[in-house]
Order: sequence, then C-alpha cells, then structure tokens
Amino acid sequence: MTADDLKFLNKPSGCNPDSAIVLSAGKGLRMRPITDSTPKPMIQVGGRTLLDRTLDRLEDSQIKKVVVNLHHLGAQIERHLGSRKSPDIVFSYEDELLETGGGVVKALPQLGKTPFYVVNADAMLLNGSEIALDRMKSAWDDGVMDGLLLLHSTVEAYGYQGRGDFWVDPSGVITRRPEREVSPYLFTGTQILHPRLFKNAPKGAFSLNVLYDKAIEAQRLFAIVHDGEWFHIGTPDGLAEAETYVQTRYPGIRHR
Repeated sequence: MTADDLKFLNKPSGCNPDSAIVLSAGKGLRMRPITDSTPKPMIQVGGRTLLDRTLDRLEDSQIKKVVVNLHHLGAQIERHLGSRKSPDIVFSYEDELLETGGGVVKALPQLGKTPFYVVNADAMLLNGSEIALDRMKSAWDDGVMDGLLLLHSTVEAYGYQGRGDFWVDPSGVITRRPEREVSPYLFTGTQILHPRLFKNAPKGAFSLNVLYDKAIEAQRLFAIVHDGEWFHIGTPDGLAEAETYVQTRYPGIRHR
C-alpha cells in the first residue's frame, strides 16, 4: 500500500497547530560513549545538530512556540538554543525521566487546548514532495482523530533494523504489528496529538504507547506515510549512514 492509497473515508477538516513539544530529555544509551558527554539531540549530521534540524522542520511549518523538555545534560541544550531566534522556545525541566507520555503531560499547560505536534529530537527527517508537517495538518480530521502519526516504509528507512510498528488500512486507521511479524510501516517519532488524548492519563513516567493503545482500541489513532527520507539515528552505525547520505547528496554545505 502506497502513501497515495491511504485515503480517508471523509474529507479531513484539517488543523493549524501553532505549538509543539520536542522530546529531548532521554539519555541515548545506545549512542554511548558519544552521549556520555553530548546529549543525543546535540549530535551533528552534516554540520547541524539533530535538534536544530527538528526545529527547522517546525519552523518550515510556521510553528510559533516549541517546548523542549530537558533532563540528561540539559544545560548543554539550553545554552545551545539560547542563540536561536525562532521559533520561540520554552523549556520543561524534568528532575527525573518521565518518558514520552509523562514528558508531554508535564508540558501540556504550555501547549494549549488544540492539536499540537510531538516530535522526537533523535531522528532526521527530510521533506518529500511537500512539507511533511503541512501534509499532516491537511490530513487531520478533528471529528475522528485523537492522534495522527507520521509513518515511513520499514524497508526504505536508513539506519533501521527493526520489524516495523504498524499496519494501516485504506482509511488511515492503524493497528499494531503482531508479535514476530514484520509490518510495512515504522513510526518516525513525528505526530499530531489532541489534548483530549491525555484525559485520565497515568501519573509520573509512562510511554505514549499506553495512550496509543487506547486510541487504537477506539479507532481514533490514524496515520499518513512520509514520502521523503527518514533516518533512524539510534546507534553509531545509523549516525554514520546519515552522515554519508548528507555528505554525498549535499557536499560542502550545511543542509537543513
């Protein structure tokens, strides 16, 4: 099934998020020893940090306010972003790691009451035929969705060795990959979520997967497939593959 095959049954209503949270608090254990002294979002590919590349994508989509959560070596991230002019950045400090779900819950008061982006800062996404985040805006349907994930072909992702994460039906509704099977799509770490998804969310540290499962059961978690490149930078080998790609395609320049 191609991205063009994933059509929603009803015309999407669209949304226009003006806020986002970039998840930047993790320890990046699989990237040791690099992450012993450098937070994973501050790792560079093609002379630009993964975090700045993520913020570039949000800026491309006219996002005005971005929350960046901090824990592991967070002071480095805060200093680095002090010189960035846009988007407007605020920080959410975590005394202990809250995982993806707990990190978003802590930042909810700063994200507003309408849909917002949640983006992992430890992957690299390049736009395809359109700005990926704008495609997501257009695909949003507030009447049927609590979440919209950006997926990518499992076999075409750079630096990825897993079995994928989801199946997607022609209406865009997703289901999880059965254990021991391979699914055609992986989750890129980029998504739009509505604050109502977090009603009665667990306290403290928890994974967003807890809320995904509830939304999948209610058939309120949807997806579109990214039509550009995506790089999983989870290991030194994945980092090397992304660096080779950028240097080969864009030699001598700092590609956004």
